Amino acid sequence: MSDKRQRARVQGSWAKQLPKQPRPAVSPSQNATPAVASWGIHRQTTSANFEFHQPIKPVRDVPPEKVIDQAGDYEISHEPSGVSRLRLVPGFLPADEADWIFSKLLAELPWSQKTNVRQGGASPQEPRLTCWFGELPYTYARSTMAANTKVGGGGGERLNSLLCNLYRDGHDSIGWHSDDEASLGPQPVIASLSLGDSRVFSLRKKPPPEENGDYTYAERIKVPLGHGALLLMEGATQDDWQHQVAKEYHDRGPRINLTFRSIFPEPQGHQPGTKLRFSGRQADVNITN
Repeated sequence: MSDKRQRARVQGSWAKQLPKQPRPAVSPSQNATPAVASWGIHRQTTSANFEFHQPIKPVRDVPPEKVIDQAGDYEISHEPSGVSRLRLVPGFLPADEADWIFSKLLAELPWSQKTNVRQGGASPQEPRLTCWFGELPYTYARSTMAANTKVGGGGGERLNSLLCNLYRDGHDSIGWHSDDEASLGPQPVIASLSLGDSRVFSLRKKPPPEENGDYTYAERIKVPLGHGALLLMEGATQDDWQHQVAKEYHDRGPRINLTFRSIFPEPQGHQPGTKLRFSGRQADVNITN
């Protein structure tokens, strides 16, 4: 054991040092100490690692939602398909007349809950009640509402059909859609009369083809609709925009929405002008293109 310890001391303490390696020569152009030279090499390497590259996609901001709550005509977009227009008339019906119509319709219309037919899936019931009046049937969401001439339609310059929606409370709703069925003709006029509790009517602009259906950066508009308010959608609104009435998670009373439109046996254009009648009472609406 003493011989091993002695050899370990000899190898650890008295072993000869390795010969020194020759120092690399520094060129006159560098004219720096090895430490500075090595720092310079490191600096060049790290600067290459942190080279700035311009982002491939530009940074985009989500456009703020616009609010329309004052009476007037609004051109909300100009596209190759045409001009999209909204016309808002708050208080189109006086309060007492709106109250009478609301109570009458709520009690006497043949309300029913329609079932939406979905291709390859379940067929859920709509989260609202509806009824349809018109000389022709109306098909949307792959199901048809039969013709019902209890409310007679006019010819010429009158909207000939009426779709009624009853939102029983804030949980009733209608999802994003456009009223662009072929039976409505090109660029239809939709006249929407609100009765009962107020709800928010929302619109969003359809994205261009290169967005692949992504609505993240779509323009959005909300229109609060109160008791007796009239909203007209005209021009290319159904071509270029979608609309909805979303669920609301606080107390809302019942709301009736009457949407007047023209239904045609074959796709064709509409004629300007409309008259709305309520059991002998009449209100005129002038629509110009």
